[in-house]
Amino acid sequence: MRYLKPILKPFSFLPALFMLYVIFQFSAQPGEVSGNLSWRATHKLLEITCESFETGWSSAELNLYTEMLHPYVRKLAHVTEYFLLAVCVSFPLYVYGLRGIALTILAGGFCVACACLDEYHQSFVAGRGPSKRDVMIDSIGILIGIILVRIVCFIGRITVFRERKSKRKRVRR
Repeated sequence: MRYLKPILKPFSFLPALFMLYVIFQFSAQPGEVSGNLSWRATHKLLEITCESFETGWSSAELNLYTEMLHPYVRKLAHVTEYFLLAVCVSFPLYVYGLRGIALTILAGGFCVACACLDEYHQSFVAGRGPSKRDVMIDSIGILIGIILVRIVCFIGRITVFRERKSKRKRVRR
């Protein structure tokens, strides 16, 4: 097992690479395609909500609420994809021994740089453009993701792995 860890450690970055690919693919969609996709997702969420809570909204009301909520769903998608990227970047860095403020700065800096590059990339896509506001919204997801990783890792260290460390110390003595 001890010999397998150094071989498997680099694979811990694969989820981060996958998230970068997903983000790039969403950003490569032309503005109209991206807008239609998020509009349909918003509409479907509202349809499910309408059916679940038996609101009895008409088709016109459903479309009106979709138009109202559509921008918020788009921004929530930004937060979500960068939250996932931050988690996928922070865990491998933690596995490699990065802790505390260094983890926050390195993972956060990398993810914010990716958000900036993503916005720059959008300036070359039809119907899209760069937005500082989107980078700020992405940064919210990044911050939440890194904080969550730090909390989970801290709790894991003081609960799950605490017993393993004390057993190792007893065995070595």
